[in-house]
Amino acid sequence: MHYLLSLLLSFCLAPALAAQVDTVHLPGTDVSFTMVPLPGGTFTFGDTEKEVTLSPFSISSHEVTHEAYRIFQVRENDTPVAASGDWDADAVTRPSPPYLDLSYGMGTRGGYPQVNTTQQAALRYCEWLYEKTGRFFRLPTEAEWEYACLAGQEPDSADLHDLAWLYENGEETYHKVGEKKPNAYGLYDMIGNVSEWTLDEYYDDYTDRIGTDPDPWLRPDGKHSRTVRGGSFDTETADAGCRTREKSSPRWQARDPQIPKSLWWNVDSAFLGFRLVSPKKQPTPEEVRTFFAEAIVD
Repeated sequence: MHYLLSLLLSFCLAPALAAQVDTVHLPGTDVSFTMVPLPGGTFTFGDTEKEVTLSPFSISSHEVTHEAYRIFQVRENDTPVAASGDWDADAVTRPSPPYLDLSYGMGTRGGYPQVNTTQQAALRYCEWLYEKTGRFFRLPTEAEWEYACLAGQEPDSADLHDLAWLYENGEETYHKVGEKKPNAYGLYDMIGNVSEWTLDEYYDDYTDRIGTDPDPWLRPDGKHSRTVRGGSFDTETADAGCRTREKSSPRWQARDPQIPKSLWWNVDSAFLGFRLVSPKKQPTPEEVRTFFAEAIVD
């Protein structure tokens, strides 16, 4: 019964959600991205019967693209124009220059996901977005990510190649965002293409640890390991799905020649990107500061 209700809701809500999407423009640039509002509610998390309740939130329809990230990454691409009148573009902490082209040339062509970034770099981008737009953005929690991916039901394995770039059809590289079909919520590339960071510390027994409180988040206490979701172009179809989990690894920085390793770049994670979440109930400035202080762990 729960499954049938979820399936019915996904079909009923999809047209309404598509009509409510909002476009976020980065002040002083011609770059924008689309946020899709989701109503929240209770759903069955993981392969267990664990019920998880979420508050309403919006999630980006696509992964963050290279060109959107480059405005933050390269000072010369940024402008002093922002939602806050006293915002100083020169005071922003920005990524260190990578010692090689970690976009493998695709970043110059437009429309490709930003890859090879650490979770800290993704969160710093969210922090910059808050200062730039006045709206709070962050990475999704594991629960939010799974809820958004499912859109009411786990996709049938026979349909995965219509939704996702995977090992069998991905040509061993990532592709432009949005080339495959969206899910019922209008979200692209939730499965395949590149995996995506979430906020949570990785635990095998995640469902046992989160308890029954709404909006669960297992806060990190070290650099590794974080939970990565969605699979990538290197994931076999048999292993793909909305409930596939992976933990981050120090191996993704093994070839980084810097000592200590970069806080910004993973040399060997061309399969990993991120997308944005913005809660419907926006936090206060003090709550925003507290969030980033807790979420960003060196």
